[in-house]
Amino acid sequence: MTSSFFITTQYSSAGAGDPEHSRPLPLQAGQYRPFAETADEALQSALERALGKKRSWRALIEQDKMAVGVVDLSNPPVARFASVNGWTMMYAASLPKIAVLLTAYQNVEDGLLQDTPDLHEWLAQMIRRSSNYAASYLIDFIGVKRIEDVLQRYRFYIPENGGGIWLGARYEHGGERNPETLKGLYHAATVFQICRFYYSLANGELISQERSRQMLEILSRPALHDKFASVLEKHVSPDSLFRKSGDWDNYFSDSVLVYDDGWRKYILAALIEDKNGERILRDLVSVVEEILKPSYIKACSRRQTKAPPRPGS
Repeated sequence: MTSSFFITTQYSSAGAGDPEHSRPLPLQAGQYRPFAETADEALQSALERALGKKRSWRALIEQDKMAVGVVDLSNPPVARFASVNGWTMMYAASLPKIAVLLTAYQNVEDGLLQDTPDLHEWLAQMIRRSSNYAASYLIDFIGVKRIEDVLQRYRFYIPENGGGIWLGARYEHGGERNPETLKGLYHAATVFQICRFYYSLANGELISQERSRQMLEILSRPALHDKFASVLEKHVSPDSLFRKSGDWDNYFSDSVLVYDDGWRKYILAALIEDKNGERILRDLVSVVEEILKPSYIKACSRRQTKAPPRPGS
């Protein structure tokens, strides 16, 4: 790995020109940790307490109808991950379109697809505007078996760990159909694997640093202003948001990497099965941000380092 990686928003039509805007994760050689090593007990306890304060959320969590994952990136070498129902796979609507994004750039890297302005535009329409037409076109062109192969290559779908990210059918009628093996879903995800996807991208670990930059460019500046984005856009620039969401019927999903000039540096992913899912996702942002604020983390650190009481006191 090279000395550092920069989250870069590139404005050329093909996403491969000179960077005009960047957000760094300043990792030095040897500092990167595999995502599985980022689990943090303090953040886990804080997340569980925060979500448990709402009775309706507790009920959804207990029924496996609400899953939340968060990664604190305020200190990148010691990124901290926590989740509730992190390995519970759920129907995720349009969110698994990130699997098409990954496969497209893997095909470019493998010489199976040309990196052109047209490809960039199709991918941007699929991700930023969540176009089902663009997604279906790309799925037909790439093939669902190739998408499965790439997801397996990067271990984004592991049956023995509850599944993961899966895309096995187009978003319009017809075409190939390839359900995942655990629940027979065609568009599915776990928040663990969603968070791992963004974490890997932010550190330049998916395919290559350059391909990771290109995927982040596609994920930046969301054109849909609902769910997480409706709250975050009041506080940060669209250039600081890298996001994919989805919804269908009572299923709502959202995912975002936030990396701004202030304290907001985190990954948040959530899957909801409830008619009020849109509202829950909006409310979730402030609840999670409360436990990520520097003042909260500092207060928790003081409590953890305080000397224990003497025996008998």
